[in-house]
Amino acid sequence: MTKKILFLFCFIQFSMGYCQQFPISENTRISIITVGLADEVHSLYGHTALRIQDSKLNIDLVYNYGMFDFATENFVAKFTKGDLQYYATSYPYIDFEYSYREDNRSIYEQVLDLSLIEKQNLFNKLNTSLLPENTFYTYKFIDRNCTTKVVDIVNEVLDNKPVVKKNINSSTYREVLYPYAENHFYNELGINLIFGQKVDKQATTIFLPLDLYNNLKIISYKSKPLVSETNTIFEADRTTPTSYLDSIYSLIAVLLLFVILNQKATNIIYFSVLGIIGLLFSFMSIYSFHKELYWNYNILLLNPLFLFLVFFMIKNNTKWIKKVSLIGLLFLGTYCFYMIGKIHFPIVLPIVMATFILLLRLFFKSNPSLKESTGGSNLKSQV
Repeated sequence: MTKKILFLFCFIQFSMGYCQQFPISENTRISIITVGLADEVHSLYGHTALRIQDSKLNIDLVYNYGMFDFATENFVAKFTKGDLQYYATSYPYIDFEYSYREDNRSIYEQVLDLSLIEKQNLFNKLNTSLLPENTFYTYKFIDRNCTTKVVDIVNEVLDNKPVVKKNINSSTYREVLYPYAENHFYNELGINLIFGQKVDKQATTIFLPLDLYNNLKIISYKSKPLVSETNTIFEADRTTPTSYLDSIYSLIAVLLLFVILNQKATNIIYFSVLGIIGLLFSFMSIYSFHKELYWNYNILLLNPLFLFLVFFMIKNNTKWIKKVSLIGLLFLGTYCFYMIGKIHFPIVLPIVMATFILLLRLFFKSNPSLKESTGGSNLKSQV
């Protein structure tokens, strides 16, 4: 399937490069297509594309800037690092629509009210973007994706770059993103834990398909609405499945198990998992080009320092267990203070509470004065 897509991509690139200045007719309609949400991680936020229709010339093409190949060598490593190459391609609109109908995803069309000259310039610009030297781009979650590419290419053609975010309020990027993972708890938890400070800034740019769709409704161009016609091509009847296993209740159940058991082995497992995740996040904040991962304060919760705690627990070094536990509690308190008012605090609160209880127990069990008053030796074996 991938080979077929790449062959089609190369063929269309050649064709469009050849007919880059091909004149379109007065009948041409240029529209922005918005595709609704789905349940996979890469489709949680929808999709944006551009459609060109010319009934006189029998043209109906979609320009898609969200293409990537899972077969790319070191795909996961490149995506994590932030240098995965996405690419633009063009193909018959009917195939585009069919694929999203099959996936049961809504499709909306907003026809742009442009002059023939503007349509021609945009058509030429789109074809230029398919040339080999232009088609590939480095994907960025907020700054460069299928939606921002469409916004950029439209603004390059129109006067005064009219497509900008109009519905700006006090919401941060994190708050804008948060509802999209509703009923996908572990996706929501993972996304909010891996993102750092950048997504806590005020959302001032359009980067999501549905946000572009809503802004286009209120954008004017040359003293008239930019969108002359809005069509619902396909309305999906979606019901997101709910599962106890993919909910905060399953997380609470697992954490309660660790808290109730309170054994040396389970404590080692718990803090090993948190420490390894924290170490991974620390590495990614340095290694990755994704600015969304920089300055990740969630490392105060998923603390790489816990790996030292695990080491001292294995060695039964009560002196250092006490010290590291106290440091962990101080970091945890700082994290809670910083998190007050943040939208994702409730979903990480169970982890905060479980970690606090386990660290507090370790701190008191490794307290020398407490050991002397209670016999000491049994406490050492339970750390």
